[in-house]
Parts: sequence; C-alpha cells; structure tokens
Amino acid sequence: MQLAQPARAHAKDLLAHALSPVYRVMNGLLIVTVFMIVGLWLSGNGTQAGAFDLARILVPDEARHIVWQGGFAMLDQYQEATPQASADKEIANVLYGNTSANPGSSLMSAKKQTVALLMPSVAHTQVKPISHLADRIPTSKIDPQALDSKLMVSIHNQRAVADFFEKKYKLDRAKIEEYVSNTVLIAKEVKIDPVLLLAVISVESNFNPLVKSHAGAEGLMQVMTTIHKDKYALYGGATDAVKPEVNIRVGAYILKYLIATSGSLRNGLKYYVGAANAESDGGYTDKVIAERNRLISLCQPVAPNKLTLNGKDLRS
Repeated sequence: MQLAQPARAHAKDLLAHALSPVYRVMNGLLIVTVFMIVGLWLSGNGTQAGAFDLARILVPDEARHIVWQGGFAMLDQYQEATPQASADKEIANVLYGNTSANPGSSLMSAKKQTVALLMPSVAHTQVKPISHLADRIPTSKIDPQALDSKLMVSIHNQRAVADFFEKKYKLDRAKIEEYVSNTVLIAKEVKIDPVLLLAVISVESNFNPLVKSHAGAEGLMQVMTTIHKDKYALYGGATDAVKPEVNIRVGAYILKYLIATSGSLRNGLKYYVGAANAESDGGYTDKVIAERNRLISLCQPVAPNKLTLNGKDLRS
C-alpha cells in the first residue's frame, strides 16, 4: 500500500496536468460570455429579435439608462465628437448584431431590410440613424397610444393611406409613396406609431416638405431648425433640415421625447406644437388625433354588413 500511494499521487498529477488546458478554456469562455452580456446590456441592442436580446431579458432597459445617465453618457458624447466616431459606430454595429455583408453599410441599412415598404428603394438611402438617442427613452414612459399599432406593417394598409393622402392633397403619387415609406421606416427605428407620425405630418405641413412657418419651423414635421441644431448636426447641419428622411427622423425623436417627459400622448402633442405653457393649443391635438383615427379606420378591415331581424342575424 505504501508503494501504491506514490503511484496514485503521480496519476492524479498527470490527470490534473492533462485537464489544465480544458479548465483554462472553460474559464476563458466564461469570462468572454460575461463581458459580452454586459457589453450588449450597456449598448442597448435595438434589434428586438434574436439571441443577442439575452441582455435585455436578463436586465430591464431602465437599469441600462440609469448606468448611462450616471456617467457613460458623457463618454458616449465625447466619442461622437472625436475623429474615431465612424469607427466606433462600426463597432456599435457589431454590438447591435446588425452587421451586413457590405462593410460600408450602416446600422440603419441593416434595420431597413426587415421592413416591408410601399417604395422599397427608400430602404437603400444611406442616412445616419437616430436610434442611439431614441433608445434611451424607456418604453415604459411612453403612452401606449403612441406605440406602434402594427397597422402599417401591411403593404395593403400603406397603399390605402397613400391613396387617401394623394386624393386629399393632390400629391404626386411617387412622392407620397416616398413619404409614407420613409415614415414607416423611421417609426420602426424610433419605436413610435407610424400612423401617429403620418397624422402629425398631415396636420403640420400637408405633406409639403418645403413649407416654412414664420416661427422658423421647417419640413414635413415642422421642426424648429434653430432650436434643434444639435440634432441636425448628426446629418451635416441645418442645410438638410427639409430632407424628408432627416426631418421626419428628427421630428419623430422629438415627439417621442415630449410624450415621455409630458406623461401622455395628448400632452406630448401640445408640447410639440409649442403650447406647453398655454391653456389651449388651438385645437392642434384634436386635429392630430382625428386624423390619426381616420387613418386607423382606413387600415382596419371593414366588417361585412349583416341583415338582422329582432337582433338575430338573417342568413340567405
């Protein structure tokens, strides 16, 4: 037995030596997994689908926003101001899980491919996303009426809305399809109801991108260009403020922010028109809600007429 003990000890040493690479690999994988989950959690993955949403399942968005507001947001702003911003955005593409075969494509291009559009060519427009700002607004703070109703997912519904606005404003068909498609695309990016955005555009500008108010509001969503210079800086400055893909994007983010901070859809619309401190908004909110309801009625299936007698259906 005394002779067998050294043999056992030697065998254990050999086994431990043989398994040490396996232990190192397992420990390495564990560390990498932890760092990936933390990185995805902080990055705020916006795909809303796939395995990368594990971080969102484990920790709610509100906690991530608290971390950013506690100091990481300052670092993010610094990075956007440096020459490395474009490179950092490509890294963000990897974190968001939206990289594509074309290395020059942006995060927005990847998101566009998942949206069915009345005018598919709109999806190929290269424009910077505003999701890095919109995603910081917790969904829990948004009035449920302002969230995507999924009505505009259908091409049939997009066409019905385009028909409505084409007849109402005597618009060029190609232009109205472009505006509707851009709105559906941007609404998905900002995570807001596209029907609401279309109603705001209708009331604000009658779908005329060149209209400008005396107060300095411009574009389809009548955004105050001078007040929101910082947001237009993402797109090269205020010179592109009237471009539909830029104006709708900035306006949608502002509207979502105002709805979140004011506490309701109606208050958000009142703030958007600039009547936050006024007793009345001049009927603006009611106009937008009424237009939104008209669009919803166009998108909802019409129930077939029924013949009734004493409350009972009559069948032929």
